[in-house]
Amino acid sequence: MADLSELPEPDRIDGAPHPRETARLLGQGEAEQGFLTAYNSGRLHHGWLITGPRGVGKATLAWRLARFLLATPPPEGGGLFGDAPAPPETLDIDPDHPVVRRSMQGAEPGLFVLRRGPNDKGDKLSADIRVNEVRKLREFFGLSASDGGRRVVIVDAADEMNTQAANALLKMLEEPPKRATMLLVSHQPSRLLPTIRSRCRELRLSPLAPPDLAQALEAAGADPGPDAEALGELAGGSVGEAMRLSELGGLKIYEDLVAIFAQAPRYDRARAITLANSAPGAANAPRYDLILPLFDLSLTRLARTGAGRPPLIEAAPGEAQLFARLAPDAYGARLWAERAQEISSRAAHGRGVNLDPAALILDMVFRINETASQRAA
Repeated sequence: MADLSELPEPDRIDGAPHPRETARLLGQGEAEQGFLTAYNSGRLHHGWLITGPRGVGKATLAWRLARFLLATPPPEGGGLFGDAPAPPETLDIDPDHPVVRRSMQGAEPGLFVLRRGPNDKGDKLSADIRVNEVRKLREFFGLSASDGGRRVVIVDAADEMNTQAANALLKMLEEPPKRATMLLVSHQPSRLLPTIRSRCRELRLSPLAPPDLAQALEAAGADPGPDAEALGELAGGSVGEAMRLSELGGLKIYEDLVAIFAQAPRYDRARAITLANSAPGAANAPRYDLILPLFDLSLTRLARTGAGRPPLIEAAPGEAQLFARLAPDAYGARLWAERAQEISSRAAHGRGVNLDPAALILDMVFRINETASQRAA
C-alpha cells in the first residue's frame, strides 16, 4: 500500500497550481457577485452547485467561497455601538489571515474537501468518489459541532461520485447541519441526481474571454506569448484546457491537422504518417488523448463554417481558407456534421478495442479525405 501523501491530488491539473493556491479568479465577477448578494441578504443557501466547462475556475471559486465563509464574521449582530457591520463587497481575504494559511496547508478545521480517495489496494486513486469518503463527513460535522462555527465542504468533482456516494451526500443536503455550506463543483450537472440539483442553488461560470484567459495563464505560470488568442480559441475559454494544450504542443498538432488537409482531397500523406507515428506508446498517451479531440474540434469548426458560423479567430494558418473551401454552404455543413459524428464514434470504438493509435489516426485521416473527395465531386 502506497503512502497516501504520495498519491497525486485528484483535483489538481498537471502543470497548474492547485485551486487553493490560486488567489485571483478572472472573468467570473457575475458568479462572485451572485454569491455575495445572497450572503449579504442573510439568507445564504446551504448547498451551491458550481457549474461550467472544465478549467474555467470552478474549483478556484469554491476555495475562494470557502475561505470567505470561514474568515468573514457572520452578518447578523451589531457593531460596538449597535451598528451592523458593513456588508462585504468582495470575496478577497487577506493572504495572512489564519484561515488562508491553514487552508493552504490543508489544516483548516472548518473545511472538508470531498474528493476521490485511494483504491482498494491503496496504491492508486479510485476511479470515483466512494461512499466511505462521504461517510467521513459525519465525523467532520460531529467533531466540529461543539464550537458553533461555520463549516464548509468542497466536493470536487460531484460528477465523480458513484451511486452510493451520491445518495449519502443527498441525505446531508436534505438535512444539513447548522451553519454548514456545501460547495459542489460539477463539470456535467446532468450526470447528478435530480434531487441533488434541486437542493442546490446554481452558480454557473462562463468560458473566459481572451484577455482574461491570457491573464489567467500568466498567473498560472504559463506564457502563451503571441499564440494566446489561438490557444484560447482551441481551449474554448478554459484555462485548464489551455494549460493542457500548451504543455502537450496542442497548437502544433492542430496546425499539422490543418496542413494535412490543406490540399484535400490530396492530403499530405507524409505529414499524416508523422502525426500517426507520434501517438503510440505509453509515453505518448497524453499526446494521443489530445490528438483525437482535436480531430473532433476541427470537424466541428468545419461544419459550423458551412452553417454560416465560421470561427471568429483562426487557430492555425490557412484554417479559414481551408474551411471555406470544404464547407461553403449548408450542404457542406450537414455533410461534415454527419462525418464528424461517424468519425467520433469510430474513434471511440477503436479506443475501446485498443486499436493501434497510429492505425486509428490514419483511419480518421482517410475518412476525412474521402469526405473531402465527395465534397469536391
